[in-house]
Amino acid sequence: MTDKPAGFFDGTEMPTAGWWEALWPDPNGVLAKVGVKPGMEIIDLCSGDGWFTLQIAKVARHVVAVDIDPNLLEVARHRLSESGVANCDFVAGNAYDLARLWPRPVDFVFMANAFHGVPDRDRLARAVLQALKPGGRFAVVNWRVRPREETTILGEPRGPRTELRLGAEAVRSAVEHSGLRLMSVLEIPPYHHGAVFERS
Repeated sequence: MTDKPAGFFDGTEMPTAGWWEALWPDPNGVLAKVGVKPGMEIIDLCSGDGWFTLQIAKVARHVVAVDIDPNLLEVARHRLSESGVANCDFVAGNAYDLARLWPRPVDFVFMANAFHGVPDRDRLARAVLQALKPGGRFAVVNWRVRPREETTILGEPRGPRTELRLGAEAVRSAVEHSGLRLMSVLEIPPYHHGAVFERS
């Protein structure tokens, strides 16, 4: 990706075709592990090309795909349309403005492969807090702290630069300042961990 929109998070570019499928062959399994359940209203934050959005939409009552790149949202829109899925809204905007972009509180905010690039994580966590219903949850799926050369997909090193990667404790520290409370930390093979927070 060469022309990033202003405000694009560092190291969160979408990979080439086939890469997501190789990394996440079972997106439903990831979603079930972090607690996505039927009937929920969900925001897929920094949704990219909709690889997870489609699977969320098949489970949730309604999903909102939020991304700063309108071109990626068009790819996601096409992906869901091809699958006959219509319970999704697509919103272009900065993740820091989440509560304004989608003012109706939701049950769950899902964020995969993007939190490591957020410059002001406390600000983002506060935006998520405002977007959640009481008891709502925020799941952050992030690359584990391993050298990039050790996280290979399709035979090549993949993922963000080593220095951008965050351990579960760093994620907890960044998010809990907002008032969200850590519920669980999960291993998500082969290279990720998940942290699930709740709005009290």
